[in-house]
Amino acid sequence: MHQTLARVLRSANNIILGKEQQIRLSLCCLLTGGHLLIEDIPGVGKTTLAHTLAKLVGLEYQRIQFTSDLLPADIIGATIYNPEQHQFTFHKGAIFKQMVLADEINRATPKAQSALLEAMEERQVTGEGETHPLPQPFFVIATQNPSHQLGTFPLPESQLDRFLMRIKLGYPDRDAERELLTGQNRYKLIETLETQLPAETLLQMQQTVKDIYVSPSLLDYIQALVKFTREPEEYQIGLSPRAGLALLNSAKAWAYMQQRESVVPEDVQAILASVAGHRLRAGHSNSENIVAPLLASVAIP
Repeated sequence: MHQTLARVLRSANNIILGKEQQIRLSLCCLLTGGHLLIEDIPGVGKTTLAHTLAKLVGLEYQRIQFTSDLLPADIIGATIYNPEQHQFTFHKGAIFKQMVLADEINRATPKAQSALLEAMEERQVTGEGETHPLPQPFFVIATQNPSHQLGTFPLPESQLDRFLMRIKLGYPDRDAERELLTGQNRYKLIETLETQLPAETLLQMQQTVKDIYVSPSLLDYIQALVKFTREPEEYQIGLSPRAGLALLNSAKAWAYMQQRESVVPEDVQAILASVAGHRLRAGHSNSENIVAPLLASVAIP
């Protein structure tokens, strides 16, 4: 199975140049069974990364372009009266796919954004009192522009917390940008990609990740990290118990990707910023390196 992951990483790195760490984190998020938020300025490859993952992973894929006029019914579906059958029928919305790209999620109104809450947390949607399960596996990738840009509606904390990880791509380095300027169109390259990770294999990997061993001392380390964020001197909002579980499960997936059978502190540190960064609020500033006090102050077991 690790050879399969290596092929996925190699193929993705040929499309998204110079961003191996972000690609690894995205795949880690997928192995954990969580949802991914990609936040950055327009034009750095957020949507390209989402399309690349969708192509490499054999899941049913749907893109939803979030705009200010998007309605919840466009996302989850609606119940419509059928005059021939004299009854109401639920028509599924765009959310009923295994992998959903919520493109520019913060350009939609809070009402439309909230339509994703139940789907992301419970893998189901409810309409007219009836519950409809979503396909399995179910994975949401959302892209988001910085909140200071025009026409954006910032995601509330409850919505941000549904995302297991948040990553930023940033500008490419000089060599990667030169290859972008002189190489092929990235979307044409995506069309040539073949599925490397079928849905059945992905589900097997997700189950294996759950069985990765975590020692009591490593659990102490995660609890110490979570406890430190709840100290008012450093953070206005600390990590919740759900965030602690996100740290644990993501560290298991990272250890699996490193071909280890147990989690080590380096696994927790590798995923810490992506899992905790969007859940924390600093008391002194909204620093980009918001997890730095955590790494500096909490002792490694």
